[in-house]
Parts: sequence; structure tokens; C-alpha cells
Amino acid sequence: MFKRPLYIFCVLALLLVVLILVLQTTLGTRMKLAIGGLFLPLFGLSSAVDSGMEKAGDRVVPRSVLVKELSDMRRENDRLRILGRQAQEVFLENQRLRIMLGRPEQMPWKVRAARVVGRDPANWWHMIHIDLGSRDGVTNSMPVIAPDGSLVGRVGDVGHARSQVILVGDPNCPVSVLIQETREHGVIAPSSINPFDQSIVELGYLSRNSILRPDQIVVTSGKGGIFPSGILVGRIIDFQSVDQGLYTTARVKLAMAISRIEEVWVIQP
Repeated sequence: MFKRPLYIFCVLALLLVVLILVLQTTLGTRMKLAIGGLFLPLFGLSSAVDSGMEKAGDRVVPRSVLVKELSDMRRENDRLRILGRQAQEVFLENQRLRIMLGRPEQMPWKVRAARVVGRDPANWWHMIHIDLGSRDGVTNSMPVIAPDGSLVGRVGDVGHARSQVILVGDPNCPVSVLIQETREHGVIAPSSINPFDQSIVELGYLSRNSILRPDQIVVTSGKGGIFPSGILVGRIIDFQSVDQGLYTTARVKLAMAISRIEEVWVIQP
């Protein structure tokens, strides 16, 4: 009486075993994915916590280092405050001397930005065109400087909306300069040694007794009637005596990079 249900149970158990064997790979993969999906947020949280702890550890600076940096900053602040007071005294002294000598005070520059909109193929290294003209108040011979304050040249021909700028190193753009360290005066002219290198110019009319050395700074002297004083021109590379030692000529590396000029400033009165 009990044999028939037993047979049925055995058959069902055998079918279940076969089904499990057939679907073992797929079922195992699904179970792994399901379990992994349950623990994935925990793994992500753990990784985020580890990353946060690592960043926090990088930001933690020992107290001794912070104290030293704070002390250094205070000393630097005190030094700058002293230099500021000294500069103020020099400024006041300069004002008093100007009044005593009757010399006019040097006025701040009024500048206007301009974009380089063209170059002359025949004078690629000597001339550029800017998008300011007579309608903008630009006139002939206005000084032109680079964004870093170094000398570019002077305005040449002026149109209604565009102007031509003659660059330093062109024969039509002589510049009266001085060596900042020694106050020795001279004139910038094109290089006669290597005329193809437009970044090098010559500083002539120097005394044979001039005290020169490489890397001395050359600035405008304000004596030529076009460029105001104090505009950076470049640095001395080397120098030599000429005409049997009667005078000295120096080579100067221009501060401005002609090939990379995109914007300039026009100094207006």
C-alpha cells in the first residue's frame, strides 16, 4: 500500500538531482551575482572610507611643522612691513627732492589694450598690426609694451581702426636706454653680428670705461622723447670693445618674445 508513493518520491528526487546537475553552472553563477550584488554597496562604502582616510591622512600635518610655518610667515610679514615703511620713506624723500630741484613728478602711465591682428610678410620680425587706430585716440610714435611690461616698439602708421607697430630692433625704432645697475646710457640698434636673430639687439654709444657684466638689466632712459623711463628692454649677454677700444658695444637679449606676441598695451598721454 505504501510502495506507490515511495516510487513517486524516488522519481521526483531523481529528477531534482538531474535538474540540479544540468543547471549547476548557470545556477551557481546567478547565486554568486546575487550575493555579490548584496555585498557590493558594502565594498564600495569600504573603498570610499579607505580613500577618505588616506586623503585625511595626507592633509594632517604635524603640529611642529605648522608652528614653524606660522613662525616663518610672521617673520616674512614683519620683513615686508619694514620694507614697506622704508619704501614709503624713499617715496617721501623723492618727492621732497623733486620739489627742491624743481623737477616734475613722473606721471603714471595710461595704457590701452590692443590685439595683434596681423603681420607684414615682408617685415615679419620688424612690424605688427594692432586693432586700435585714430578713432581710439592712437597717434604716431606712441610707445607699445607687452603684457609683462617689456618694450615692444612704437606706433608707426595710424589708420582709422588699425595701426602699425614698429618693433624694437628695427632701424626705424631707435631706443634711448640705460643700464639699470650702473646708470650708463646708450642707444638700442639692430644687431650687426647676427641680423637673423631678431631677439638680439646691440647697445651702442657706451663708454670704453663702462662697467659691464652679463645679465645686467637694460631699461628705457626717458631721454629719447618717445619712451617713458623705466620700461624693461632686456638683459646684457656679452660686450666687446670696438674701433681700437674707443668705445664699447654690448649685445642685449630682448625681454619680449616677438613670435609669441598676441596682445599689447599702447601707452597714451
